[in-house]
Amino acid sequence: MQRIKETVGEYLMLTLGTFLVAAGVYFFKFPNHFNTGGVTGLAVILNAIVPAVSASTFASVINLAFLVLGFVALDKGFGVRTVYCTVLFSAILSGLEWLFPMAAPLTNQKMLELFFAVILPSLGAAILFNMQSSTGGTDILAMILKRFSNMDIGMALLYVDVLIAASTLYFVGTEAGLYSVLGLVLKSVVVDSVIESLNRRKSFLAVTSRPQEVCGFITQSLNRSATYWQAEGAYSHEPKWVVLTALSRSQAVALRLYLKTADPHAFILVTNSSEIFGKGFMRV
Repeated sequence: MQRIKETVGEYLMLTLGTFLVAAGVYFFKFPNHFNTGGVTGLAVILNAIVPAVSASTFASVINLAFLVLGFVALDKGFGVRTVYCTVLFSAILSGLEWLFPMAAPLTNQKMLELFFAVILPSLGAAILFNMQSSTGGTDILAMILKRFSNMDIGMALLYVDVLIAASTLYFVGTEAGLYSVLGLVLKSVVVDSVIESLNRRKSFLAVTSRPQEVCGFITQSLNRSATYWQAEGAYSHEPKWVVLTALSRSQAVALRLYLKTADPHAFILVTNSSEIFGKGFMRV
C-alpha cells in the first residue's frame, strides 16, 4: 500500500512538472515566437516557415517521432517516466490548443512574457529532472548519442540549442531572435537554481561532549541517522565527539535548538548541500 501511494505521488509530480512545461510553452513561448532551443524551439522555426501548421502540432509530432526513435534505439533502457511525460506533454499541448486558441500573446509586455516563458518550463523541467524524467525531445536524442558515441553529449546539445535559438534571428525576426538568445541564457541559470533549491539539504557537523544524547535526538525525534567518532580539542585537549548527519532545513533548525539547551558549548557547522546520496535522500 505504501509503495502504491509513493508511485501515485511520483506520477502526480511528473504530471505537475509536465503541465508547467506545456503551459509555459503554449501560453508564452509560442505566441511570442520565443525560441530557447530543443523541440519547442525547432517547432517555432518550422511554424515560421510553414504558418499553416501550428507550433504545438510541430512540437507534438517531433516529440512523438523522437519517442518512436527511442523505442527502436534504446529498447528496455528507455525510461517509463520519460515515455509518460513525452506523451502527456503532447496531449496537454493539443488540449490547450483546443481549449484556448491563441492568435496573439496574452499581453504586449515582451519582457514579462519572456520571464514566464522561461520560468514555468524551467520549473517544470527541474521537477522532472529531479525525478529522473523529462518531456523527451532532445533528451531522447542525448540518450541515443550517449549509447552509440563517445562525444560530449552535454556540449553537443548546448551547441544545438544555441544554433536553434540563434536561427530565430533569420527565420522570425531580430527582436524575437534577441529575446530567444536572452531566454536561452536565463533558462540555463533558472533550471540549475531550481534543481539546487529542490535538492537543498543541510550537512550538519557538531563537536559535542554528549554524543549519545545528540544521536538519540537525531534518531528518535528527527528519524534520521548519524555517524560519530571520538576527537580531541586542539587547545583544551579534552575528549570530544564529532557527530555528522544530513538533514532537511527544518530538522537542522530543530537540532540546533536542541543543542543550544542540551550542550551550549557544542561547536556546530551547518552547510548547504544539494547532492546528498543515500537512504532518505537522492538515489545513488
